[in-house]
Amino acid sequence: MAQTSIQIIHDEHSALSAMLRSIGMMVERGPGDSGGNFFEVLRTMLFYIDEFPERLHHPKESELLFPRVARVAPETVAVISRLENDHVKGESAVRELQHLLLAWELIGDSRKAAFEDAAKRYLAFYLEHMGLEEAVVLPAAKRLLSEADWREIDAAFASNCDPLTGKYPVDPVYEKLFTLIVSRAPAPIGLGEDQR
Repeated sequence: MAQTSIQIIHDEHSALSAMLRSIGMMVERGPGDSGGNFFEVLRTMLFYIDEFPERLHHPKESELLFPRVARVAPETVAVISRLENDHVKGESAVRELQHLLLAWELIGDSRKAAFEDAAKRYLAFYLEHMGLEEAVVLPAAKRLLSEADWREIDAAFASNCDPLTGKYPVDPVYEKLFTLIVSRAPAPIGLGEDQR
């Protein structure tokens, strides 16, 4: 059984983990003397999370992977229920974070703490979410799903093509987005420098 979707999920989780770590590093460092770059890069990174994982990755887990795993591994149902709830909360959480960042940028430092607190909670939430998927759902899927299940799941995940995994070309529609992230965000996701 190919299970190429398992590798795609791992690759997308790795790219997203690197993005989240970069966001955390940027928030910890603060804007320094390059406020314009700081806010632009953070806005772009949060938009990426809203655009790719929330709209491409999560729906395929929720609609294809999770129901099949729950069917063959009833011991995973409680975890899957929690992960589904995370997916529902995640979309609104990233948009709230975008709003808080904009408030900090436009209104000033009186809004900084609210963004920083929300960002720390969001990053911890998301990293824990991916960890649960990889520790509970994916091993059960590998052990128990049928070849027919894998054919459908693999076909769906093969269309994701997230360029931040380093395995796919950038869709021209998103070229500016990814160029900005890779060239100006700090490592581990980009090549930008600490401009404090």
